[in-house]
Amino acid sequence: MPTLPPEQPLPAGNEPHRARRMAESFGSDAERYDRARPRYPDALVRRIVAAAPGPAVLDVGCGTGIAARQLQAMGCHVLGVEPDARMADVARRFGVEVDVATVEAWEPAGRTFDAVTAGQAWHWIDPVAGAAKAARALRPGGLLAAFWNAFQLPPEVAEALATGYRRVVPHSAFDLQGMARPTFAAYAAVLAKSADGIRKAHGFDEPEQWRFPWERAYTRDAWLDQLPTLGIFTGLAADQLAEVLREAGAAVDALGGGFTMRYATVAVTATRTGAA
Repeated sequence: MPTLPPEQPLPAGNEPHRARRMAESFGSDAERYDRARPRYPDALVRRIVAAAPGPAVLDVGCGTGIAARQLQAMGCHVLGVEPDARMADVARRFGVEVDVATVEAWEPAGRTFDAVTAGQAWHWIDPVAGAAKAARALRPGGLLAAFWNAFQLPPEVAEALATGYRRVVPHSAFDLQGMARPTFAAYAAVLAKSADGIRKAHGFDEPEQWRFPWERAYTRDAWLDQLPTLGIFTGLAADQLAEVLREAGAAVDALGGGFTMRYATVAVTATRTGAA
């Protein structure tokens, strides 16, 4: 689905969970990832905490612990599951307990949770197997919440990114100009596929969708710091990435050295029923 920012699933087969190389590429610069990636709106975190029957949370694909730390700040006890040991190491330094594994291979070992969360991660997980594992780990009444920060770039910045990327990867199927399209629309297919996986896994009530619009002001330097953490750029050679950053930086300079990004944090949620 080439219009999806920021971690665009590979177009072949629309099965990003099979693209393990990209899925596990973010640890190549884990410190930058933690520094530059946006956090999640407090309204989302509060709603997860309010909907869960208790404070025990399993954070799937926890990365460097961005969402986990926000949940901890609201009183949750969080265990992360993360396949990349480099990302897990950063999360541990910030006080998050992490098991290094894919969630498909991870075993609850008798542990149960009040919520299973996944920030910027569920599209890298088999949607049925992941939901089935969540059902095993959740107590009855527990909440599954998969969420993403969808963003909408100014058209000038999206065009510059597309131009730079086409120059260094001329045969790519990714549509970077799609980053200028409305945020929620870009994630519609991922939300639908995630909800369908939850239904097929059984053990949950009918999935719901949540949406939280917000904005963030970026300086040129802040945006160029975040760009290399996006999945389509993590595999570029240094000279290729530099070319893309030059194009993007020039576009931001033309806007006066900064811009305001429109975000919408979108989520698929479902409540665990009494029996799987």
